[in-house]
Amino acid sequence: MPLFLIGYMGSGKSTLGRGIAAALGWRFIDTDKEIERSEGLSVSEIFATLGEEAFRKMEHDLIASISPDEQAVVSTGGGAPCHFDNMERMNAAGVTVYLKIPAGALVQRLLQSRTRRPLIEGKSPEELRLYIESHLAEREPYYGRATHVIEGVGIRPEHIIEALRESGKIAKNE
Repeated sequence: MPLFLIGYMGSGKSTLGRGIAAALGWRFIDTDKEIERSEGLSVSEIFATLGEEAFRKMEHDLIASISPDEQAVVSTGGGAPCHFDNMERMNAAGVTVYLKIPAGALVQRLLQSRTRRPLIEGKSPEELRLYIESHLAEREPYYGRATHVIEGVGIRPEHIIEALRESGKIAKNE
């Protein structure tokens, strides 16, 4: 059963996902990295040349290809739950965990990040804060449909694993 990590850009999906996958001995899939690998273009280049709609379709197809039988931790793009029927697909195929981080913490993380992110490129710190607050409000109805919500900064892979074990979503011996 796959474990899908969802949440806003900068929430730690990729970092935590790698740690969870390593601890469980599962495969790790970063949807953005998989799309970049298969297309031979960065996410920024895909947005610039093919457009967001084409990227969202690629993201949807990748999510749809993940088998409910696969033991994988999947780090999704921040917008993935909000497009097509991705949230329903992820919930049907496995367990979804929303990494809920306050807007202020996201602003700080994204300002310090060296990763190019097409949706926020060129924004001032104030523009970034307003953008994130607005975007989070739009996305919250999708994110809120996750089977688990884990709040807070400083979450570690073992916290997520323990929460899923306690809920019976991951076997104690995994």
